[in-house]
Amino acid sequence: MSKITNLIARQVYDSRGNPTIEAEVFANNMRARAICPSGASTGTHEAYEKRDTSNKKYLGRSVLNAVKLVNKIISKKLRNQNIHNQEKIDYILIKLDGTKQKKKFGANALLAISMAVKKLSARIRKIPLYKTFLVKKNFRLPYPLMNVINGGAHANNGLRIQEFMIRPDKAKSFTEAIRMCFIVINNLKTLIKQRGESTSVGDEGGFAPMINKNEEALNLIVRAIQKSGFKNGNDISICLDVAANELFKKNKYSIHSKKFISVDKTIIRYLKLIKKYKIKSIEDPFAEDDWQSWNKIMNKIDKNIQIVGDDLYVTNLERLKMGFLNKSSNSILIKLNQIGTVTETLEVIKFAQKIGYNTIISHRSGESEDTFIADLAVGTNSNQIKTGSLSRSERVAKYNQLLRIEEKLTNKSKMSRII
Repeated sequence: MSKITNLIARQVYDSRGNPTIEAEVFANNMRARAICPSGASTGTHEAYEKRDTSNKKYLGRSVLNAVKLVNKIISKKLRNQNIHNQEKIDYILIKLDGTKQKKKFGANALLAISMAVKKLSARIRKIPLYKTFLVKKNFRLPYPLMNVINGGAHANNGLRIQEFMIRPDKAKSFTEAIRMCFIVINNLKTLIKQRGESTSVGDEGGFAPMINKNEEALNLIVRAIQKSGFKNGNDISICLDVAANELFKKNKYSIHSKKFISVDKTIIRYLKLIKKYKIKSIEDPFAEDDWQSWNKIMNKIDKNIQIVGDDLYVTNLERLKMGFLNKSSNSILIKLNQIGTVTETLEVIKFAQKIGYNTIISHRSGESEDTFIADLAVGTNSNQIKTGSLSRSERVAKYNQLLRIEEKLTNKSKMSRII
C-alpha cells in the first residue's frame, strides 16, 4: 500500500491572471501536482469556488484562506491514506466539507487535491493517467469542439452567443481532426483581417472581432470552411454554446438580438439557424432552471442534433437524472470543478453514458497548463472534448496531450462516435 505522506496547497495563477489553487501530494518518495480551473460563465447550482472576497490586496480574488484550510486541516486528515483508493479519499473530502455545494473548503480546493491524488496513483503504478478511469482497452479519441469565435461573457464584442465552434466530423484520427481545424482557423483569420477587424483572441483562444450579429459570425465561419476545401455540415460542422443564463429575463430570451422574445419564437429562430447553417450542436439553449423550454426544443429538433446541458446539469448526478426524466437534452458537458471531485465526476459520466447521452469533457475559461481533462476524455471514451481554440498554450496543451496519447495507442485507437 502506498500511503500519502504529505499534502501541500499553494496559490498559483490561471490563464486570466487570477489566483487559483494548486495541490501537491506526496507518496512513495514521489509527487504529483494539479491545478483547479475557474469559470466565468457559471451556473448557480455549481459547486462553490472559495475566494477571499475581502482581501483587497488581490481585489477579492485570492484563494489564500482555502490554501490555509488544505495545509492546516485537510492534509492531516489524508495523511497515511492509500493513494490508490480514490473513492475513499474523495469521500473523506466530501464528508469533511459536509455541505451540498462544498462551501466550507471550496470545490476549488477539493478538486485540486482529488486530481493530484489520481495523477500520483497513476505515476506510482507506472501507467498512463488515461488508463486509470473507466475504460481499460479499446480507447477512443474525442472529437474536438474547437472554439473559433468568442462572444458573450468571453469577449467584449456585441455577439449574443458565447461560443461559435467547429467540429471536424469526417476526421478519421485526432491528428487529422486538429489539422482540419488548423486550416479553417487560419482561413478564418484571413477573412477577419480582410474585414479590417482585429484578430486578437478571447479567453478561450477564439477570435473576438467587433461584430454584433450572430449571423455575421456564422457567415464568416461558413466561408472559412468553404475556403479550406471542406463542406459545411458534412466534413466540418458548426456548433454553438449559447450560455442562455446570461440572456434570460421574465421568461423571455434575447439570444438572437437585444430584443427579448418568447420561448416559442426563440425556438423558431433556433430551427432557422440550424437549417441555414447546418448547425449540429447547441449548448445551453435555455436557462438553467427553465426545464419546460429544454423539453420543448428536444421535441422540435431532429435526432441528429446535439442538445448539450452545461449550466442545466453542472456535472451533478441529481440534476442529470431530472433532465433525463424531463427529456431535456441528449448530451452533457462535464466540468470537474462544477462538482468538485474525480469520483463524483466519473459517476456522472457513467450514468450519462448508460442512458445514451453524449459526454463532452470541458475546460473552463480560466484554465492552466494542467492536461488532466485530455486523459479523462480518453479514459472515459467521451465523445468530444471542448478545450478552446488552437491558440493560447493552456488550451493547446490539452490538444498536444491528446496527440501524444494517440501516438502511444498507435493503431489501437479510433475516433469516438458522434450523433
